[in-house]
Parts: sequence; C-alpha cells; structure tokens
Amino acid sequence: MARNDHENTGRSEEDAADVRLMQLIGRGDTAALEQLIEKHQALVAGTVARMLGSNSDVEDIAQQVFIRVWKSARRYVPRAKFTTWLLKITRNLVFNELRRAKRHAHIPLQPESGAEDPPLKDEANLAPDASLLEGELQQTIEEAILQLPETQRMALVLRRYEQLSYDEIAEVLDLSVPAVKSVLFRARTELRSRLSKYLGGPA
Repeated sequence: MARNDHENTGRSEEDAADVRLMQLIGRGDTAALEQLIEKHQALVAGTVARMLGSNSDVEDIAQQVFIRVWKSARRYVPRAKFTTWLLKITRNLVFNELRRAKRHAHIPLQPESGAEDPPLKDEANLAPDASLLEGELQQTIEEAILQLPETQRMALVLRRYEQLSYDEIAEVLDLSVPAVKSVLFRARTELRSRLSKYLGGPA
C-alpha cells in the first residue's frame, strides 16, 4: 500500500476505511466500533465542547453520538463522507442539548470563571504578559462563540476548528452552500463586534 499518495487519495482511503469499519459494526463487531471511536472521538468531543462550553457533559454527549452510530450501523448507506454523517449526528444531539438547556435556564452553558486553571505548561514558552493576553483573548473568543445562535455557532466551529469545506458544512447543517456562506458572514460579523476591543486600536 503506497503511503506517498496525494492528499486527496489519502482522504478517500480514510473514508473507505471508515465505511469498512461501519460494515463490520453493522455485523455486530465491537472491536471495529472501538477502532472507529478511537479514530474520531477527538473530532466529536472537540465539536461538542466548542458548541456547549467546556463545563458541559462533553463525554456523555460524545458517547451518545457513538451509541447512535452503533444503532444505525446496519442501516448505514455511505452517501456522504463518513465524517460528515458523523457530524450530522453530533449536530442533532448538540442542538437537542442546547434546546434542553434553554428550557432549564439555570444550567450554565459557559465555562464558569475559575472553574479550570489554564494549563501552565503552554505558558512556559511565552512571556508572562503575552501568555495572559493570549489566554484572555482565547477565552473571550470562546465565550463570544458560545453567545452565537446555534446554526451560526456550528458553522463557525466546523469551519474554524475542523476546516470543513462549505459543501461539507452545508451537508452537516442541511443548508445550501450560499446559505452557509451567509450564516458564516453573520457569525463573523457578530464575533468581530464582540471582540472589537481586542481587534480595534490604531493600525
């Protein structure tokens, strides 16, 4: 098996490997499920955390995503890229959770201040004030993203953090590509306005 193929070929091989795993899972192969979880849990958990905030039940919701994968495996038809289908399941569970949290407004969706200390290791490479500023900016960006409407938030997370194409985001969100571009434009405009004190100032 040649490992020096073009990136695109690599991607389609990746997808073919996922489809093979899904076929095995459809026959009840739990080892294939474990392999699939190991391969994609960073994508799922990362998306859930950025959508709901780091103090939410990220692990629980990520686990529910893979339970859905297990239950749907027999009926799975690889129409879109596997990760797009996986993110669609993630989107459904995240949107359900956001709606549930809205009904129980006492559940905070934002990280509580001081709930988690920033990692000290990463700061060792930066000058103290630079690292503080960077940490503060990162937290402000994450909090601003958490304030966006759910569809804008999801589109931005998938584009900014997962580098999905407009076509893939459209597939995940059941929107047209022009609608995705419009949603992202609104999300970025809103973010810029919320982050103006960091982004403003003399040129």
